Amino acid sequence: MAFNHLPAAMHDALGPLSATPVTHSVPMARNHRPRTPADGTGERPDPGTVLDRLSTGAGRAARITHTEHLPPREGRHAVWPHLIRPEVINAIQDAGIEHPWAHQAAAAGHALDGESVVIATGTASGKSLAYLAPVLSALLDGSEAPNGRGATTLYLAPTKALAADQRRSVKALAAPLGHAIRPAVYDGDTPVEEREWVRQYANYVLTNPDMLHLGILPSHPRWASFLRALRYVVIDECHTYRGVFGSHVAQVLRRLRRLCARYGSDPVFLLASATSADPAVAAGRLTGLPVVEVADDASPRGELVFALWEPPLTELPGEKGAPVRRTAIAETADLLTDLAVQGVRTVAFVRSRRGAELVSVIAQERLYEVDRTLARRVAAYRGGYLPEERRALEQALHSGELLGLAATTALELGIDVSGLDAVLIAGYPGTRASLWQQAGRAGRSGQGALAVLIARDDPLDTYLVHHPEALFQQPVESTVLDPDNPYVLAPHLCAAAAELPLTEADLKLFGPASPELMPQLERAGLLRRRSTGWYWTRRERAADLTDIRGGGGRPVQIVEAATGRLLGTVDEAAAHTAVHDGAVHLHQGRTYLVKHLDLEDSAALVEEASPPYSTVARDTTSISVLTTDTEIPWGSGRLCYGSVEVTNQVVSFLRRRLITGEVLGETKLDLPPRTLRTRAVWWTVTEDQLDAARINPEILGGALHAAEHASIGMLPLFATCDRWDIGGVSIPLHPDTLLPTVFVYDGNPGGAGFAERAFHTAARWLTATREAIASCECEAGCPSCIQSPKCGNGNDPLHKRGAVRLLTELLRGAPHEAEPAPPAP
Repeated sequence: MAFNHLPAAMHDALGPLSATPVTHSVPMARNHRPRTPADGTGERPDPGTVLDRLSTGAGRAARITHTEHLPPREGRHAVWPHLIRPEVINAIQDAGIEHPWAHQAAAAGHALDGESVVIATGTASGKSLAYLAPVLSALLDGSEAPNGRGATTLYLAPTKALAADQRRSVKALAAPLGHAIRPAVYDGDTPVEEREWVRQYANYVLTNPDMLHLGILPSHPRWASFLRALRYVVIDECHTYRGVFGSHVAQVLRRLRRLCARYGSDPVFLLASATSADPAVAAGRLTGLPVVEVADDASPRGELVFALWEPPLTELPGEKGAPVRRTAIAETADLLTDLAVQGVRTVAFVRSRRGAELVSVIAQERLYEVDRTLARRVAAYRGGYLPEERRALEQALHSGELLGLAATTALELGIDVSGLDAVLIAGYPGTRASLWQQAGRAGRSGQGALAVLIARDDPLDTYLVHHPEALFQQPVESTVLDPDNPYVLAPHLCAAAAELPLTEADLKLFGPASPELMPQLERAGLLRRRSTGWYWTRRERAADLTDIRGGGGRPVQIVEAATGRLLGTVDEAAAHTAVHDGAVHLHQGRTYLVKHLDLEDSAALVEEASPPYSTVARDTTSISVLTTDTEIPWGSGRLCYGSVEVTNQVVSFLRRRLITGEVLGETKLDLPPRTLRTRAVWWTVTEDQLDAARINPEILGGALHAAEHASIGMLPLFATCDRWDIGGVSIPLHPDTLLPTVFVYDGNPGGAGFAERAFHTAARWLTATREAIASCECEAGCPSCIQSPKCGNGNDPLHKRGAVRLLTELLRGAPHEAEPAPPAP
């Protein structure tokens, strides 16, 4: 049996619970104003009282394993820097904000002084106002220039929804300033007839890194007047730019800076980030500039009551006769129902699109039995909806028409959901940073709030709800990216050369790896060197060489068979698991069955139905060695580096009863395998090493699996990657090596350099892995050592002591490495 640990790109393709939640915190600082609750009482519900009500009933109280109380915090005011235009200050005061918080004033001051700055404070701390005050002042100054285009600002958001929401906020705040401020969204949803107006007249353009990479930079002559006047670049939710995606965005920003210099501008970068470790270091790596950090949160905070909730065991037998807990989906739907009945405005964050739809459907059905009007005030929100559907839901949430929302990451990033009283989190989202950002979405008006983490039936979630110190006494994670990764850098050098011929002087901007790559790009026939620099040689667009999000493929359209109506889309990578033949597809409370998935035409035909079950795809993953480029002996075992092919195939799906999760049956599927050719590092152990480590066949799989998990968790300290960019497979007897083998591979086609770095630092990397496992105080393994938030096998089997003994024996034979160790994290 192979135990696979999937990278983000494949993980998204292989299961509905694979989304990596990343969240947002950009209110328009309206937290200074009191809110009226949805029930019209004029008082906010006390979070402790709300939790007491939720815990009443048979066995409910026993489901709360821990309650953490975070006390309220007083705010600290300051005054705006004197360079902020009085008209802007008046507009801010008209919005109900008399004085800024100290961190808002500090960040604005750095911006006005021409210093790039990252503001990394908590959810609802008013980060957007910190950058909008200097931005609006600059735009107001520019509107008085003779041509009326004296200053411009570019705003980058990771999602279209966030950009659209910010445009609404900017328009509302800047309304008293008249036509001096002209915000406009420029993305894939912008009608063609509007795009020329945006290029010519908008002075606050809101877009995303994808559009900047593919649309704006390659067409920079059409944006010449905008770029020439560019004063500020706002990068919202900059903590989401991590791993390979973040590395791509970093190079896109370097291309932007190069073109700005060509047109005579030198914009200041203003970054907003969730609370993270070393935000200035991460922001500097992202932009390539020195960045000042403002991280002292001076905003007030209401009391936060944070409960850990474990669903009860049921009498239904699961696989192999094991007891089954009630699903987190069903439990979350119950809690959302109860909160809606209490008039408590709530968002339930769910890890998958299907899960969000299920929570919504179940809650609506139960509310319908209580009060038909309440059922209409609960909905789902997820990616794949049509743009007009997303906008309607966002407006209903803003207005208070919606009382409860089950949402995926499509909502988490940045939409202002001020006025929420409670947040439900269905399953640990993967990082402490994400957990705290989600929890922080409630109480955004300064009132008390309730957050509840509902554990899935998973070893990692189970550990967390019984070990609260792992959540409440540990710091948040760092944002990791590597813009100098040559696999990322090479296509951006080509794109930059297509935009303007590259010169020797330009190479410094793109990083120290650039000079070494240029001859390789010449030999590949991508660039040609002339006396004035390097030129792009191909007819196709250089920007199309890379997909900065690593998705690829044409989205699959979901079409109602009877009418031909387009319901929505699903990413091509997720189609095999989400819309296979027989899959249950939920869309805005309606249930559909997939009649046929047409992979050639990228369409899934569905028909409306009411099955009493949900479907979950099952898959198999294998890895084969294509070439072994390098191998060295480690005692009697070996350490290897080379090319591999990772094969995944969805082979069947389970039908599970909606509420209980009981398995009703399994249906075979005949879908083609999906393959990923990439680079990997792997190590083998022999029978002699297993005997010396006292590893018997019963624990071998768990020991290998645990070592694989921990090594993936430690690699970012040595390879400057994110754990979501790499995957792993461990197998007690691999057919190519004929030995117990652990593979760690790059999650990008062709590789991204991470496995290569792992090979060259393997002794230190695996030594650190062994120490991390051995020093952990847990008894049998936990998220701090061998459990993983993205394990494809549910963190089973794992054997902590076996992993320590196995790595100890392996490292006895490791050769000495001359390369210096990386600095301590």
